[in-house]
Formats: sequence, structure tokens, C-alpha cells
Amino acid sequence: MRVTRLHPPFDHGAALRVPPPNDMKSWRKLWAWLGEDAHAVAAGQAVQVRTPEGPVLAHCGDWIVLSHSGSFHVAHTVRTCDA
Repeated sequence: MRVTRLHPPFDHGAALRVPPPNDMKSWRKLWAWLGEDAHAVAAGQAVQVRTPEGPVLAHCGDWIVLSHSGSFHVAHTVRTCDA
């Protein structure tokens, strides 16, 4: 018996976490991944990401999610990197 799918398989997308300010390797990876959809703010300690809802500020520890539709979203977390 053949099963007919009503919806395509869900693609959860991908996510990267905003690194601490001194982690240059992770920042280079994040900038390459975001491309032109982001700008540095707050002296390089945060990133402004273009989302469908408008620009959103992401700080150290926040997750930037690339959805299956190709749009970025920011998932805020507790600020564990603040000193």
C-alpha cells in the first residue's frame, strides 16, 4: 500500500548561536553564514539580523535560525555572556 503525503517533509532549517565577543573564529563563521542579512552593532558585541518581522538585535547566547523558507529568525536566551 502506497502512502500519499499531504505535506512535504518539514525542514527544521539550521541555527547558529551568537558567540562571545572574543571568539573571532565563530564570528567569522556567523558573518559568512548571515551574509548581507546582518550588520554589526554595539561595538561588535551584537548583530542586527533582517527578519520577516523587521530588524532584530541578537546578543551573545541568542540563536539565529535559518528557516526552511530562507528567512532568518532570532530566538532570545538568557544573557549568559554578560559580565
